[in-house]
Amino acid sequence: MLYILALLIGVVAGLRAMTAPAAVAWGAWLGWLPVANTWASFMGHWIAVGIFTILAVVELVTDQLPSTPSRKVPQQFGARIVAGAFAGAVIGATAGATIGGLVAGATGAVIGTLGGAEVRGRMAAAFGKDPPAAFIEDAVAIIGGLLIVAAVT
Repeated sequence: MLYILALLIGVVAGLRAMTAPAAVAWGAWLGWLPVANTWASFMGHWIAVGIFTILAVVELVTDQLPSTPSRKVPQQFGARIVAGAFAGAVIGATAGATIGGLVAGATGAVIGTLGGAEVRGRMAAAFGKDPPAAFIEDAVAIIGGLLIVAAVT
């Protein structure tokens, strides 16, 4: 189950790169993720929560800008894989399975990046414009991230 949750938090990173680390930081801070006495214990500190939350909010805003590049360009794609791997590793650390969580998170990020782009493109075509599709994707990433983190305990 842990690897499935790590894979799913990676999918969230594929949708919104910084939402996945923000979700695991909030989960650690709220006590949903038992990361105390692991390498990931810093994620439960209010500073980590603040930094990742700010980065996630900035990403949510910049995603709405027409000048934002595709999530499939190398820099964007790479950032999503790194964020997914990191968030998956944090989830894995709760059970001493950091490497497995990292691999599952990175795999999920690839799935989320490619699948999210496809689904968003289809939704935008159905709506006739992109913003409604983007807002739905935002909601799925935020709510999904929190539900995934809450399911770890």
